[in-house]
This record gives sequence, C-alpha cells and structure tokens, in this order.
Amino acid sequence: MMHLEEITAAVELGRTGDREAARQQLTDLWNAAQDPQTRCAIAHYLADVQDETEDELRWDLQALEDVEDDGWLPSLHLNLADDYRRLGQVELAQEQLAAARAHLPGLPDGAYGEVIRAGLEHVAEALAAGSVQRLETSPSS
Repeated sequence: MMHLEEITAAVELGRTGDREAARQQLTDLWNAAQDPQTRCAIAHYLADVQDETEDELRWDLQALEDVEDDGWLPSLHLNLADDYRRLGQVELAQEQLAAARAHLPGLPDGAYGEVIRAGLEHVAEALAAGSVQRLETSPSS
C-alpha cells in the first residue's frame, strides 16, 4: 500500500532541485498505484518534474484521465493550458483556459484558490502576448 509520505518525499526532492530522483521515485509510485485518484495526484506531480514540455503534457493528460475529484480540474486544465501555450498550440491552450475558468466557481477561498486564479491570469496574458517561454510563475514550478 502506498503512503502519502512517500509521495510527499518524492515531490519535495523535485522542489529542492533533484528532479531526476523525483521523476524516478514518482514513476515507481505511479506504477505501483492502484486507485485512479492516487494515480491522478502522482501524474500531476510527475508533470511538474519533467524537463521537456511534451513529457509534461503527457503526464498532465494522464492526470486528467485519472481524475475523480472535481477539485483537481481547475489546476489540471490550467497546467494543460500552459503546456499547450508553450508548445505553440494556441487553440488547445485557449480551450484548456476556458475549461479551467468553467471550474473556478468550485475553487475554495484561500491560498490554493488564489494561486490557481493568478496562474490563469498569467497563462492568459502570456498566451495573448504570443509567449511560448516557461513562466516564472509557471503552474508547474
């Protein structure tokens, strides 16, 4: 059985700069995960430690495929919008921004909701400016 501590430790490795070790540990945890919600969470974090946008997109799409809790949807669609923006796929990025916005009413007040709302604005601004660069305020950083 998988423990939240193992996932948290792997995510922390990525946040402190050891993206390679984080990728390996999260991939092992994802392969061992049985339930879709755990797989969704791990895929969501795996996307964040990828070096290539295409790989990040693949994991973000996997997370969306496994999602069971609607509370994840604003963040998942935001990350997909940013992936598509960085890949120059404007229409897909716009579709994902619209999907994220559609789920905003379900976001809680507080820090998490504020981060997602701010992220949506940053990605929308970058998309409007035609930027394909990773944002300093990237949803995946």
